[in-house]
Amino acid sequence: MYNTLFNITQTQCICEMIKVNDSISALNYFSTNQTCQLFRTNITLIFLEYYSNSTFIFLNQSSISILNIREYPPSTPLSTPTTISSSSTTTTSSTTTISSTTTTTTSSTATSTTSAFNFFPDNIIYPVGSTPRSVAVIDVNNDNKPDIVVANLGSNNVGVLLNVENGTFLKQVTYSVGNSPFSVAVVDVNSDNEPDIIAANFGSNTISILFNVGNGTFLNQTTYSVGSSPYSVAVVDVDGSNKPDIIVANSGSNTLSILLNAGNGIFNAQTTYSVSSTPYSVTVIDVNNDNKPDIIVANYGSNTVGVLFNGGNGTFLHQTTYSAGTGPISVAAVDVNGDNNADVVVANFGSNTVGVFLNVGNGTFLHQTTYSVGSGPRSVAAVDMNNDNKPDIIVANSGSKTVSLLLNIGNGTFMNQAAYPVGSYPCSLVVIDVNNDNEPDIIVANRDSNSINVLLHF
Repeated sequence: MYNTLFNITQTQCICEMIKVNDSISALNYFSTNQTCQLFRTNITLIFLEYYSNSTFIFLNQSSISILNIREYPPSTPLSTPTTISSSSTTTTSSTTTISSTTTTTTSSTATSTTSAFNFFPDNIIYPVGSTPRSVAVIDVNNDNKPDIVVANLGSNNVGVLLNVENGTFLKQVTYSVGNSPFSVAVVDVNSDNEPDIIAANFGSNTISILFNVGNGTFLNQTTYSVGSSPYSVAVVDVDGSNKPDIIVANSGSNTLSILLNAGNGIFNAQTTYSVSSTPYSVTVIDVNNDNKPDIIVANYGSNTVGVLFNGGNGTFLHQTTYSAGTGPISVAAVDVNGDNNADVVVANFGSNTVGVFLNVGNGTFLHQTTYSVGSGPRSVAAVDMNNDNKPDIIVANSGSKTVSLLLNIGNGTFMNQAAYPVGSYPCSLVVIDVNNDNEPDIIVANRDSNSINVLLHF
């Protein structure tokens, strides 16, 4: 499959297909949600999985031989699929609706879930600790496979799930941190080429640093004091020292803490900056093109997004605020309209929307444009999901137990959402290729089901 198109008619889908002139060109069209999958290949033998509520069409084929037919997924009894015969164009279709199914695997602790729409046909669930609130994904044992690190708020620990191959993961190994870890980041902070774990401990007003000693094992925590109720942590070099510094959003004290890295993973005492009410999320990126990373913060209690420009040497100016929706709770920053300026995307928890703030240059932003998502959007990322070089929006919806995907159609505008089921109260997500197929996958932490979902991109 080389492309997926949303909100188009079958005729439009066919028009897109006929532009391709490979040995085999095909489409798979889902009339229920007006979704079109386009396929192309120059080889003469292919394996296809299709749903019985979709239509498959081959183009410019003098003959097609069907070696085997298997409906996907095998859930409730379905009508027998039509055999594909030879012709210049061949179509199979059925109106049978396939509901999502869940299968427990016996060889591991994972559970497999399949959705009726196969953009993410492989949806695997891994149990973790109590009340997972944050997830990070990075290779921690130098085997070139991204691993999962999760902050288990109810267990007062972080769990490490090593990637064993093809996006499958071992049972978590846990390490104690402070009380109620709300956020986790994984970055090499002591320059030994081993990524370390940094956790923000909501209940103990500290951050924990766990140094990686190799092979994905970690030392006991070292702690530093921060503000009240730290809710989010980012780790980025903000003072130009080539050493990653720690930035924390303190929801209880309405401040940001900056802990500069003094070398060898040792940090100076925090410097604090006032922001608006209840800062819940922080990200760090250069938004005014001065080669110094700035801070963007989602202020949940004041319904604003704050921007703090880096004044140099890791010091920051007073925030400039922009009105967001109700309860902005997660923020991401990436250029979504191709103008080489970092834009801001925010999940508005109380409005059931995502807001997009386009950067007009010099770090100033237009009023947000909002897009509807699921209930209680809790975490947001912006990554190109369909290989068109335009970042798309991915959102974890805590109330509707789904992940929303909004494809970027150009100029920083987005299609309506497509939703995928996950666990109970998804509250954190990361988008990264975990099975080395060059397709971004989605990893979600589910607070109320004590689990991680891994949605493998088809």
